[in-house]
Amino acid sequence: MDTSSTTDAKTPPPQIWPTLAAQDARALIAFLTEVLGFVEVVAYTDDSGVVQHAELAWPTGGGIMMGQQRPGTDVRATSSGSFTAYVVVPDAAEIDAIAARVRDHGGGEVTQGPYDTDYGSHDVAVRDPEGNHWQFGTYHGAPRP
Repeated sequence: MDTSSTTDAKTPPPQIWPTLAAQDARALIAFLTEVLGFVEVVAYTDDSGVVQHAELAWPTGGGIMMGQQRPGTDVRATSSGSFTAYVVVPDAAEIDAIAARVRDHGGGEVTQGPYDTDYGSHDVAVRDPEGNHWQFGTYHGAPRP
């Protein structure tokens, strides 16, 4: 399939986008951007300001989609507090910095680490203010065959 006609230089080709719903999408977006380091790309709101759809990019690639949890949306996204993701961070020092920002912010919680794994990764586990679990680590995955 040729996607060149639907993709410009600023829009990445189709990818996997984990999705979640938030009880307070605007507050969760603030935590994810200000504390964890995601970048808000877009947030579409309705007339009352409720976030219907948002996209947050991870600086080194990938991202998530999310919106406000509301009636009728439970089947479209992981409900608030039940999301889990592993996020690759290229630098071990940034793992320590994420842990420090979470501790300083007070809205989330470091649930484990920072620590080193048996397979050479430097990780930290975090719970955001809505109860979602985030694992940040330097492990890029095994080489592809």
